[in-house]
Formats: sequence, C-alpha cells, structure tokens
Amino acid sequence: MDLVLKLLHGGAGSLAAYLAAHVLLCLLPAFFIAGAMAALIPKASITRWLGRSTPAHVSYPAAAAAGSLLAVCSCTIVPLFAGIYRKGAGIGPAITFLFFAPAGNIMALAYTGSILGPEFAAARVLFCLLFGIGIGLLMALLFWKDDASHDAQTDTLFAEQASVGPAAKGLLLSLVAVLIAGTLKLWPLTETFASLRLPLSWAADWQATLFGWVPFDAAKGEEGVSLQGSVLIALLLLIAAAAWKGMENIIEGPNRWTWVTLGLAATTLLVAALGLTPVAGGLEVGLTGRVLAVAASLWACWHFARQLDADDRQAWLWESWRFVKQIFLLLVVGVFIVGMVRQLIKPEWIESLAGSNTLQANAVAVFFGVFMYFPTLVEVPVARMFLDLGMHPGPLLAYLMADPELSLQSMLMVAAVIGRQKTAAYVGLVALFSVCAGLLYGAWVDGLGWLPLSLALGLFIAVLAAGLAWLRQRQRQRRAAST
Repeated sequence: MDLVLKLLHGGAGSLAAYLAAHVLLCLLPAFFIAGAMAALIPKASITRWLGRSTPAHVSYPAAAAAGSLLAVCSCTIVPLFAGIYRKGAGIGPAITFLFFAPAGNIMALAYTGSILGPEFAAARVLFCLLFGIGIGLLMALLFWKDDASHDAQTDTLFAEQASVGPAAKGLLLSLVAVLIAGTLKLWPLTETFASLRLPLSWAADWQATLFGWVPFDAAKGEEGVSLQGSVLIALLLLIAAAAWKGMENIIEGPNRWTWVTLGLAATTLLVAALGLTPVAGGLEVGLTGRVLAVAASLWACWHFARQLDADDRQAWLWESWRFVKQIFLLLVVGVFIVGMVRQLIKPEWIESLAGSNTLQANAVAVFFGVFMYFPTLVEVPVARMFLDLGMHPGPLLAYLMADPELSLQSMLMVAAVIGRQKTAAYVGLVALFSVCAGLLYGAWVDGLGWLPLSLALGLFIAVLAAGLAWLRQRQRQRRAAST
C-alpha cells in the first residue's frame, strides 16, 4: 500500500508540476496556432515547402529550419506537427520537423554549448540534422501509400482555399509572437521593470504547503508547484469548464461561454507571465518584460481575429478545440504515468549502467529518456549532473537525442495524430538513430580519430542511402505490378 501511495503521489506531483510550469505559455498558444494552420492556411502554402511531392532537397531542410526557430519542448511541438500534417505536409518532412524542433532548436543548442561545451553542442546539432532528415526519409518511404492517401484527403478537405488573407496572416504571426514571448528566456523578457507588494500574509504559508505536497529536487531537474503555479492550475480548470460549453458547438456560432473561455485564456497567459513571489508578510507581484510582450501579442491576436470572417473565426476556434480534445487528455495520462515510473527509477542506476560507451549503455540511456522526461532546457543541467557523476559522453548524447523525442506522453500524442503503426516505426527509428549517435560520439571522445570517425559516419550514411534506394525500388515494383 505504501508503494501504491508513493506511485500515485509521484504521478499527481508530476502532473501538477507540469501543468503549473509548461502548459500555459507553451502548449496553450500551440493549440491555437495549430488550429489556425488547419483552418486558415491553404494547403498549397504548406505543400509548397513540406509536401510529399516537393523535392527532398527543399522540403527536409525547410522542415529542419522551421524547427530550429522554435524553443519548445516535445509536448508543445506535437500540436504544431499535427497542424502542418493535417494541412497536407508529407509524413517525411513533418516527422523531420517533429524530431528536430525539440532537440535542435537554437535555444537548446546554445544552452547545451554553455553547459556541456561547444563540442557537445556541435555533435548534437550534426546528429539531429542528419538523423532527423534520415528518419523523415525512411518514414516517407515506409508509409508512401498512406502518405498518398493522406495527400488526396487533404486535397478534398481544403481544395476550396486559395490564398491566405491579411487577417489570417496577422493572426498567425501574432499567435507565434505569443508563443515566443512566453517561452524565450532572454532580456528584456526576463527583466522585472516594476513590482508591487500585496499584503497577503497567507502567501508564504501556502507556498510552504505546496512544497510539502509536491517535494522536488531542482538539482535533478524536478519541478515543484509554486504559488503562481497553483493559481494557473485553478485558471486552467476554469478554462476547461467554460470550453466545454463555449467551444464544443462553436461552428454554430459563439455564445457567452465562448467569450468567457477566450477571456480566461488571455488572463491566464498574462498571469503566467507575471512574477509572483511570496515574501515575508505578503506577495510580491513583478511586472516583467514578458507580461508586456504577451499583452501586446494578445492585443494583436484580438485585432486580427476581429477582421476574420465569422466562418473563418469559428473554424479556427473549432480546429483548436479539436486538437485539444485529441491530444490533451493523452498528455495528462502520459505525464501522470511518467511521474509514477520516476519513483521506481534511480539516477544511480544510470550512472552505473552507462559509465562506458557500449551498446547496452547507449540503449539504457535511450530507455531512460522515455520515463525520465525533462522539458527543453531542463534536460541539459540534468545531463550535466549525469556527466559529473560518471556517465559516459556517448550514452549522454544518446539520452539527449532521445529524451526530447521519446517521452511517453509525446508518443501517446503522436499516435493520436498519425496512428499507432507509424508511431511505432518512428519510435523505433529514433531509438536506433540515438544509439548510433551515442556510439559514434562516444568513440570519438574515447580517442577515435577524425578519419575513422568520418568513415564510420560515411558508412552509416551509405547503409541508410542503400536502404532508402532498396525501399524506393520495391515501391516502383509494386506500382508497376499494380498497373
């Protein structure tokens, strides 16, 4: 019974910490962006760069470039991935975008370089780019029939849309601005320009109670629930209650609950951007640059949304709500399960199992990444801790390649978008490529020269190219046989 209670407490604590720290400024804007992409952007605008018929030398680098600009975690990238895939992007470029964005974005690489060193960051971006494109190409060839069917379906769904209007462009850019303003950890967004102390004597006691309910160790990348986080969770529950009444039948037109939902969402984003710090005898409210940036971006969203036709506005809100229903529950379940499993896995096991650059050590590191998920930028100091405790740099790179991609909640959400079969193939390829990346980098750290390393990497690429050619030849044979 004690073990069951410990597991349940761990799952609840993990879920509370995740909802308090990551859902609002990251995931909430992502759902609205995904809905806008699905409802307002013509298919041709996506397929021009990411379609399955676009030349590979254009679509795959474009997918990686788009992912490199988004400093978001794997859970946030899934709604964006769902948006471009539903709109007509080929499975290959869409998968490259899904893979590259969490692990290879500019912020993650810069932070990796500052904490683990420039050589580690260079290895991470090189392998993310090469293997992200390789995984995308393999997925496109493995599932070319499904991709063609999906392409035809999107032709039917979105054939009537020909161009992106100025209001739709403005809304989409404003939503992206909300996401960037809420996630980037750069000056002046992090600067506090003014503060106000409220005489709320219970604030410090409530914060101590929350830390007692959800204990955490920042050195291990664990996150507790702050007073601000508890307020945000309460607001999130209010949004959910209002959304069921205001968004479920939005196609028939908005009602008062629709406006309550949107108002609560905007208010919650602003509260999340504030600096709320319990102090002796009160609560200090800090006006940060992030608040100003989020407020300006939200005003721009409201301005451009008003200019949309009523049908387009309702379609955007419906698509956003559809993505929430499709993905969010799986996210909650996944985070809860991960929180329970984390109570059973001890970091000391990884230190003892991954102290050398072996196949087993790299496989263990990849498996560890599935159940010890840390948000983007948090996994880097955790990796530093493992490195200091004796983890070999090879398995460490394998972990950093897999952790942003293969968290349990991410796999559940991806399966809801592309199905279990494609998700299983994607997970297997990411695990394989992550292990290979760890082995190659670990061999270089152990003294393997540039020439042998280049030959090994070249051999890997040659085997991948041969496999791609073989798959392509089989596809041609099947097509010829069917005709």
